[in-house]
Amino acid sequence: MTDMNRRSVLKVALGGAGLAAIPAVAMGASPAAAAPNSDPDLVGVGDTSITLEFDDQLRSRVALKGVDLTRFDAGEALLVGDKDIEAFAYRGHRTRATRHPRHGAGVRVTIEGTSKEGVHKTVELTSFERLTGMIVMKVTYTNRSSTALKVTGWRNGAHELLETPGGFYTFSGTTYTDRRDWVMPVKDGYVQENSLGMDSSDYGGGTPLATVWRRGAGLSVGHVEPVATILRIPVRKTDAGASIAIQDDTARTLKPGRRLSTDTTFLTALPGDHFVPLQRYRDYMSDIGQRAPKVPASAFEPIWCAWGYERDFTVEQVTGTLPKAHEVGLRWVVLDDGWQTNEGDWDINTTKFPRGEADMRAFTKEIRDAGLRPRLWWAPLAADPDSNLIRDRSDMLLLDRDGNKQDVTWWDAYTLCPAYQPTVDYFVEQAKRFIGDWGYEGLKIDGQHLNSVAPCYNPKHRHARPEESTEGVARFWKVIHEAAHAANPDALVELCPCGTAFAFHNLPYVDQYPSSDPESSYQVRSKGKSMKALMGAGSSYAGDHVELSDNGDDFASSYGVGAVLSTKFTLPGTGAPDKATDLTPEKEVLWRKWVSLYEKNMLPTGEYRGELYDIGFDKPEAHVVATKRTLHYAFYADQWDGTVELRGLGRTRYRLTDPFTGKSLGTATAQHNTVKLSFERFQLIVAEPIG
Repeated sequence: MTDMNRRSVLKVALGGAGLAAIPAVAMGASPAAAAPNSDPDLVGVGDTSITLEFDDQLRSRVALKGVDLTRFDAGEALLVGDKDIEAFAYRGHRTRATRHPRHGAGVRVTIEGTSKEGVHKTVELTSFERLTGMIVMKVTYTNRSSTALKVTGWRNGAHELLETPGGFYTFSGTTYTDRRDWVMPVKDGYVQENSLGMDSSDYGGGTPLATVWRRGAGLSVGHVEPVATILRIPVRKTDAGASIAIQDDTARTLKPGRRLSTDTTFLTALPGDHFVPLQRYRDYMSDIGQRAPKVPASAFEPIWCAWGYERDFTVEQVTGTLPKAHEVGLRWVVLDDGWQTNEGDWDINTTKFPRGEADMRAFTKEIRDAGLRPRLWWAPLAADPDSNLIRDRSDMLLLDRDGNKQDVTWWDAYTLCPAYQPTVDYFVEQAKRFIGDWGYEGLKIDGQHLNSVAPCYNPKHRHARPEESTEGVARFWKVIHEAAHAANPDALVELCPCGTAFAFHNLPYVDQYPSSDPESSYQVRSKGKSMKALMGAGSSYAGDHVELSDNGDDFASSYGVGAVLSTKFTLPGTGAPDKATDLTPEKEVLWRKWVSLYEKNMLPTGEYRGELYDIGFDKPEAHVVATKRTLHYAFYADQWDGTVELRGLGRTRYRLTDPFTGKSLGTATAQHNTVKLSFERFQLIVAEPIG
């Protein structure tokens, strides 16, 4: 291949057992349509679930199971000024089998080329047998010219998924202040930059993966660095399809003879929606130690939160609701915002608890005596301007390059640096006191500023790099989680980043992930599918207050995706700020029914089968949870009258039942798996093996 000519293509078939890189000659590099690859000179080797073909300028084309998804694109480029260095004359490649101590067996292909500007490019591609459809990539650029280059960044995995009828959907794991849907259609004019940096002073970070898909095929890109890294993953609607890439925008000078290596990124080509790509990302990160913790059994118990009484609650309102919460079948009681004097000091508000800590201990005992578990709301890493903490320990503040404080807008507070040891020590001691002294069994940690922070330039912190603050957020959660569990091994740590997309690197140190102030039932379900993929079986995703769902009563959306049920109901006649949260007799019947059904089937402890349905293209929207051999289906639509397909059935006959009404829906097998349904809002089906 050292004499690779203009009409030759290097085919890199990656994605499973028996992989290799092989030459394919006499093939033009002209744009390809989205059709099966029928070139006679291309010979597949092994599992070609994902295939990359490189032309003589190191442009690449992506195929999925032999079907071209893209044209030849400049997938990897060095950005210099207003010009992208994209063309690199092919200089050779080498292939070797590899065995990673964590990821297992795979293949590594290294391809080299040189641009006319004198930049030498080395692309290292690795695929592992157990991570089908995923290619891990690192690119190195060496300046072999005699001129320093003013580099403005780099771009990896840049491809345009070609259009087919039906359009596109996309998933983004990054943060936006408008709390937009994580999963949405890609319409004409669609542009979303998907930055992993700060969207504002207190909204930022996220999971470093974006997906764009059409019916039957999708592309995902992201990074697999062990720490949070500030990159962009732009998705755009184009004339011919939809484009995706991962990009760094760091300016630097690349002197002659010097090298620049990109972060470790990845590309996947897989059928279906974003669920399986998130699984691949999760499995890779789990191999390097970043995985969901083993959570206590209490993480699956349904929740009552006192937030219905809001900040001006009285202790009597909360304690007076305890018997009803227990009767309904709830097991957690969350004392929300308002128990404290301010954010920062976290002293007890003595107008509510006159004897301070003695009253707080008596309060948690009263909750336990009612047969419930106490959980405390908390917003660390924020401090009010008039707090003693800001007055006495202003050195904890996170400052930008101009010395400005960073606002936490919801509480009119300032952000504290999570990578400054005195800050860490201060909040660790608080967590120990809440759990070990006051008697709380869980923490509801809340605030959009807790997902990520901006780089810190506070000179008192002596950071080696400003980005240490961004990377330090996950380490902060690690020590908080350890402190809570040291005080009580069965403690539960919940993290609610107020409507933002979860930052993955924080999640291994969290026991429960709520839908985080959802703005619709669709957000409850789409976030649920995403979190189930990211964190896997045994993790705890909560639907957040049902009062935030459509019509304020849509337990079906939480139940059907295997989420923990949660409510903030209030008792009528107790002075709640919003009578819409009052638990009327009619609502109580419904609340009891859902909680009873939840406790009977405990879907959060089952296996969420997100690969079976495409949340974008399958209608009605469908979700499945398996509990042993039984499959629990949930279908959603404003109104539906037609057939649905029950996917995932095994080699037996199933009895079909509507668990909400108790009505029989007949039987089904894998060969005869359609059911005629007519429903509004939701339809549940339990498929139970017969015999």
